[in-house]
Amino acid sequence: MTKKIVVTGGNGFLGTAVCKKARTKGYDVISFGSADYDLRAPESVSKMFEAYKPDVMIHLAAKVGGIGANISKPGLFTYENLLMGLNVIEEARKHNLSKLVIAGTVCAYPCNCPVPFKEEDLWNGFPEPTNAGYALAKKMLLVLLSAYRQQYGLNGIFLLPTNLFGPHDSFDLENSHVIPAMIRKFHEAKIRGDKFVELWGDGTPSREFLYVEDCADAFVSAIERYNKPEPINIGNGQEIIMSDLANMIKTTTGFRGEIRWNKSKPNGQPRRMLDTNKAKKELEWEFKTPIEEGLVKTYEWFSGATSPSP
Repeated sequence: MTKKIVVTGGNGFLGTAVCKKARTKGYDVISFGSADYDLRAPESVSKMFEAYKPDVMIHLAAKVGGIGANISKPGLFTYENLLMGLNVIEEARKHNLSKLVIAGTVCAYPCNCPVPFKEEDLWNGFPEPTNAGYALAKKMLLVLLSAYRQQYGLNGIFLLPTNLFGPHDSFDLENSHVIPAMIRKFHEAKIRGDKFVELWGDGTPSREFLYVEDCADAFVSAIERYNKPEPINIGNGQEIIMSDLANMIKTTTGFRGEIRWNKSKPNGQPRRMLDTNKAKKELEWEFKTPIEEGLVKTYEWFSGATSPSP
């Protein structure tokens, strides 16, 4: 058994779930936040390695946000995600880390990629323009992991999670992803007694959503079972239309008003859904939590109360 696992971004959304899962499996897990070590600074990353001397590292720290944040700050999202990953990979090499697991993103796939997305499709086109900077920064880390494996023997693993949701997510409307943003909008509209909630786009795009604790299981499985350079998709293989998702969240939160779609706002990528056959084979992993159940758990965590019955 691995003696010590360090999780960057371990106090964040996915990190909280990964640390919890790894500890239940008996691993010695260390997590930290940006206040402890600045991953954008090489000297800070080096100090972190010297302090913790990990056997395995899971790199989850990232600068993330929804469509609006990616459109308004593409330079920042590209720069910081690339810089953090470069520093972590280089210091992992210097300190002879036995395994480095890095979280990629479903956004890295080409904009018009055939559904379901297969790992071999990753390089067949340019990502959706609204989040291309973030996506390409993540893809470059896969390139670097492959190069470091070839030249230095670094055992770098790259996982491609689909859109995640669950407790401890960010519900800030400027930086949050679609499910937490919708939950907050519907919840606050219910509290205020609003007659409608406005959502971006026209409701036609599709997405795939995975409950965060199921994703955490996949990361721990990768620590235990996977040592190959090829990336692996992490998802549930189920596609849902945004208008259907909105209605599900409306029901979950108990909002009884109208949904209005603002078609002047961007839709983002038309469709997203992952092929998860490789995860089933290589990681012996499959998702467990249906989206309806996950939404209830997420809303209960966010609101601090039992979700209203439909």
